[in-house]
Amino acid sequence: MGLIAIACGLIVALGALGASIGIAMVGSKYLESSARQPELIGPLQTKLFLIAGLIDAAFLIGVAIALLFAFVNPFAG
Repeated sequence: MGLIAIACGLIVALGALGASIGIAMVGSKYLESSARQPELIGPLQTKLFLIAGLIDAAFLIGVAIALLFAFVNPFAG
């Protein structure tokens, strides 16, 4: 049970780290491009929210898998 808890913690921690880095990179590129071309702020903002949602969804899928392993582990036997 100890290794399963460590694995679940790693899944959540590394997923959160990756999601935060990804959203930060997307946000910085959005600010850079909107400062360069202010007339494209509307379409770029729509794409920013779409990509941020997809990045966050990948993290939430990782959290769901970690919860699956923590409570209903199919590999514990």
